[in-house]
Amino acid sequence: MVFSSETFLFLFLPLALTLYYLTPSRWKSLTLLAVSYVFYAWWRVDFLLLLVGTTAWTWLTGRAIRHAANVRMAKIWTGIGVAGCLAVLGFFKYFNFFIDSLTALFGTTPDAIGVHWQILLPIGVSFYVFQSVSYIVDTYRGDAPDDVHPLDFAAFIALFPQLIAGPILRYKDLAHQFRHRTHSVEMFSDGMMRFFVGLAKKVLLADAVAPLADLAFSTPDPSLTLSWGGAIAYMMQLYFDFSGYSDMAIGLGMMLGFRFIENFDTPYISRSITEFWRRWHISLSVWLRDYLYIPLGGNRIGPARTYVNLMTVMVLGGLWHGAAWTFVIWGTWHGGWLMWERYSGWVKSRSTAALLRTLLVVLIGWVIFRATSIVEAGQVFAGMLGANGIGLSPDAAFEITGESVAVLVIAIGVAILEPWLARMVEGPLSPRPDGTLTATSAIVPPMAVTVLATLTILKLAEQSFSPFLYFQF
Repeated sequence: MVFSSETFLFLFLPLALTLYYLTPSRWKSLTLLAVSYVFYAWWRVDFLLLLVGTTAWTWLTGRAIRHAANVRMAKIWTGIGVAGCLAVLGFFKYFNFFIDSLTALFGTTPDAIGVHWQILLPIGVSFYVFQSVSYIVDTYRGDAPDDVHPLDFAAFIALFPQLIAGPILRYKDLAHQFRHRTHSVEMFSDGMMRFFVGLAKKVLLADAVAPLADLAFSTPDPSLTLSWGGAIAYMMQLYFDFSGYSDMAIGLGMMLGFRFIENFDTPYISRSITEFWRRWHISLSVWLRDYLYIPLGGNRIGPARTYVNLMTVMVLGGLWHGAAWTFVIWGTWHGGWLMWERYSGWVKSRSTAALLRTLLVVLIGWVIFRATSIVEAGQVFAGMLGANGIGLSPDAAFEITGESVAVLVIAIGVAILEPWLARMVEGPLSPRPDGTLTATSAIVPPMAVTVLATLTILKLAEQSFSPFLYFQF
């Protein structure tokens, strides 16, 4: 079940919200847990057991750390807990990749050595395992609260708005919201509007440009025009697909009384790759910084070690996205640029040239990220260099619709002008009595979102199922 499906919009969500608001405050975590497990089991009931088992393992490990006799035992329990979580991720996500790579190295196949089956990747496992690891490490560091109720913790891990594609949350940031959170009509309305903005990004923009990207990457020898058009289309598709999902998750959280971390901040206006990673998938960047980069030494052990740490984090970050060599190369590409920007001082540049350079670096990276193999990425790069001709072939021209091209132009405009568009819709900000700011326009945002929601529902009714891209991670 995905947020953009009719089952979720017209059956699951209304029932879940009704049950949640009919439940007394002290039992709301139980209701959240129940509806979240139903949401997950809708995909596969058997893999719900893995989620429950990981949750129990993490909570019990945290309890053992808190009750450890000394620091050494707490450290041992932390290592055991993290190793157990990573073993889940390693087996379900990387076993196939390991066997395929090992057999290819020796010139054979998995079938030839008796491995006739493939491990199915549980949906959302990368996200809930990272949340579990952060809880165990935070408990060891003393950053997580001591009085963690198992029901609250289970509801946190399974919280359906963010369960299968983030943002990657940390219990220490949400613990107080599980103890007490505010429910108001205003917050619910804001959350609902945020949800529909995200749904519109997904359905009206990401899904509309997806055929352009699919065509470029499925054509054996794409021309220069098709390669660049397809690469840019995928750049827009990925951004509006994932940021749209994040908007929906944050909006659903607000409808349930939660405030989640923002996950995107107009990344395509970045002047460096360093800045890009402060604006793209922010919750993952923060996680990698706090639980990998800093423990490795960060920038505290000299320049050489800093460069090694940057590359290590990005390569592992690439692998987190998928078990394939293309993701390793993509992570290495970004890690190399982070190292170069730090060495050369390019990270400080704010020029237009820096903006265009960053966009090109990101675009090249997305080609590697999108390709199903290194060969496919090479074909698209050859096309971008003009090796297969300039114009569109008759078959490609027949498949490209005017609607896709028009939406691609609109998507580029929205990606560039997003902050300005948000301010224009909200109107100027005015101070509240409590010192916070609020938009002065009370009519324009609901009207704009109502129009977007109507268009989105109409579009949903005519298109086929389209999963979110980050579900595969």
